[in-house]
Amino acid sequence: MAGAALDIATPDHLTFTPFFAAAPMTAAAVRSFRGTLFVGIVSTLAMAVLLIVWDRLPAEQEMLATATVGTVSVLALFTNLLVTERTRQAASARAVAEAVQHAVVPDPPARAGPLAIAARYRAAENDALIGGDLYAVVRNRHGVRLMVGDVRGKGLGATETVAVLLGTFHEAADEAADLPELEQRLESTLSREHGRRPTLDGLEGFVTGVLAELPTAGDGPLRVLNRGHPPPLLLTPGGEVRVLRPSAETPPFGLGDLAVAPARADPVDFPPDATLLLYTDGLSETRNAEGRFYDPAEALRGKAFPGPEELLDWLLADTRRYAGGGAPDDMALLAVRHDPGPV
Repeated sequence: MAGAALDIATPDHLTFTPFFAAAPMTAAAVRSFRGTLFVGIVSTLAMAVLLIVWDRLPAEQEMLATATVGTVSVLALFTNLLVTERTRQAASARAVAEAVQHAVVPDPPARAGPLAIAARYRAAENDALIGGDLYAVVRNRHGVRLMVGDVRGKGLGATETVAVLLGTFHEAADEAADLPELEQRLESTLSREHGRRPTLDGLEGFVTGVLAELPTAGDGPLRVLNRGHPPPLLLTPGGEVRVLRPSAETPPFGLGDLAVAPARADPVDFPPDATLLLYTDGLSETRNAEGRFYDPAEALRGKAFPGPEELLDWLLADTRRYAGGGAPDDMALLAVRHDPGPV
């Protein structure tokens, strides 16, 4: 339409063939094959009709201009087929990646002992279809043990590291007497596997993580051990938010040689109906249009939720709104509510 209007309104020596050629190429990227075909036919016919009706150019130039638009329209059809196939392949690859991610990091149970549990994993909207975030929940004779972690990097190498850590966690969580012993088992396994598997990136590969434990009966304190990870949040029923910073800073898993002292499991009062939120930095490093980081403690202060499911649903919606609809990094969320009842 713009090309036709300009062609009619301008002097005879000017022609707007590029507008007619651009229409089918634009349609190829955003419309179906039939839609692209329709736009190509309309553009070619409109070009021919305008040249014939106004008779501004020599016949040879009229034929050349019309043939140019027709040729571009045919090329647009082939472009549309390529775009459609690439889109189908990308959708298939993402579906496979999501299935692999779910197989490696399965959803935890909805309840474990005195805890009601919910988890969410949101993949980043970029070319790395498989991320390195992880969470796990194990209930055993020691109580309920939790882990949230974030592997440096993305892709298959990060997923391999996730599988190694989760396999070790599920095994060691049953055997380790306390969280420091469990933490050392994870550190030793990661260090050993770095030497055996070059794909784990032994020089720069590391994993930030948080371990937590609550006695099965729920009558003891929550214990939290942090290895260079964003601090968990404790939400009270009254809307207060406590940031559970570690009493001593400890480097991430894989960098244990840099530690100046052993990691500590800090006791935390975990009253009934309180909720523990563990998350990866995809939450706290979400940015808005001005470049400001999202502050989950500030966002949650003064709010109350019926349960952990509603809490995580709200967080995902709020961060998406804050970032303007995008997801620049993977995000793993694990919320556990102290809900004494049937254990």
